Amino acid sequence: MIMDSGPKLKYHRILLKLSGEVLAGSQPFGLNSNSIGVLCERIKTIKDMQVEIALVIGGGNIFRGLNASQNGMDRVGADQMGMLATVINSLALQERFERLGIQTRVLSAITVGRFVEPFDRRLAEEYLKAGRLVILAAGTGNPFFSTDTAAALRASELNADVVLKATKVNGVFSDDPAENPDAEYFPRLKYLDMVKKNLKVMDLTAVTICRDSEIPIIVFDINKPDNLKKVVMGENIGTIIS
Repeated sequence: MIMDSGPKLKYHRILLKLSGEVLAGSQPFGLNSNSIGVLCERIKTIKDMQVEIALVIGGGNIFRGLNASQNGMDRVGADQMGMLATVINSLALQERFERLGIQTRVLSAITVGRFVEPFDRRLAEEYLKAGRLVILAAGTGNPFFSTDTAAALRASELNADVVLKATKVNGVFSDDPAENPDAEYFPRLKYLDMVKKNLKVMDLTAVTICRDSEIPIIVFDINKPDNLKKVVMGENIGTIIS
């Protein structure tokens, strides 16, 4: 008798990039317990499929360094505050994941004493191979770099199969589809198209790192319940940039 080996995965090790806003839910800022719970349940679905998951979370639900600097705050200090916001979000996710029975480790690009471990590539590799979910906090640890760039950098360091950028729209459009119903949807793009078409879904540094490392980027709607599962199985969800 032929045994069913389970669902066929296209991507076995992923770098999942989440915006901080997804943790706020319908609130303008902060942490929404229900939204965090729904998100973690969806991620658990693919963790149960033996996907190796490294996760980068933004801090925009708590503090945006770029916005603060545009309002007169020193950019370096503002970005440092933004990094700390991502640590708070990472700890919130870790707590919920572990309630779901998922062993989780938070590795930070900045030193945060007893709360989290410092990022080390080899340690992150060990945790992923051991089946831990790894949350990578504090961006790159440097000002002037976005969490998108951090996601691309960590994906390269950890040899991820793909960068999954979770958003609230189903892929990349020529304009904000919520404001412009005639915005063009792009199911597939090349890395350089992001520059040529002036698409703002990821910053240029992040796209360049993925291009140089030959790591595809998939931009998809995380709010649709089965999308994350469909993406790791290789279904045509969202926009693939390669």
